[in-house]
Amino acid sequence: MNYFFIILLVSLLVTSCQERSSSTRLKDDPFLTAPAHLSYNVEVLFTDSAYTKAILRAGEGRIFEDRQQTTLGKSVKVDFFSRTGKAPSAKLTSDSAFVDDHSKNMTAIGNVRIHSDSSRTTLTTSRLLWVNSTQRIRSDEYVRIVTPTETIEGIGFESDQYLTSYRIFQVKGVHRP
Repeated sequence: MNYFFIILLVSLLVTSCQERSSSTRLKDDPFLTAPAHLSYNVEVLFTDSAYTKAILRAGEGRIFEDRQQTTLGKSVKVDFFSRTGKAPSAKLTSDSAFVDDHSKNMTAIGNVRIHSDSSRTTLTTSRLLWVNSTQRIRSDEYVRIVTPTETIEGIGFESDQYLTSYRIFQVKGVHRP
């Protein structure tokens, strides 16, 4: 009988001294990664005094305050305006994009296309970064630039947002009709 009592006492001590783990939340928990704000048919005007610099349109926008990031999806379109014109000088389209809310830099992703009306130049790539502070665009991916006089292909490029002054880092081919 003493053995039974000792075994019972030891087993109670062992089970009562175990550390209980609190429930842990997974990184993939949808409530941890849910946006703070969700909007549909988004339209944003970027202005400087009375001058409209750009108009951004997207089918969907999500703001993640903890990451300081806004994601845009369901077709993204941006019209860039020059200081002198009322009509867009250049148009950017992509499948989706995200904006760093701190720097206001935008990365366009998937079927990225920019067309400049003034230079009649079209750029296509898979990923593109627009840098807000310099108003320039760049990519480290494959790019194809079609102008009225030539087609240039390469890896990586940098340009102004109107595609009037650009350079390609690794030119892979030039075709002149």
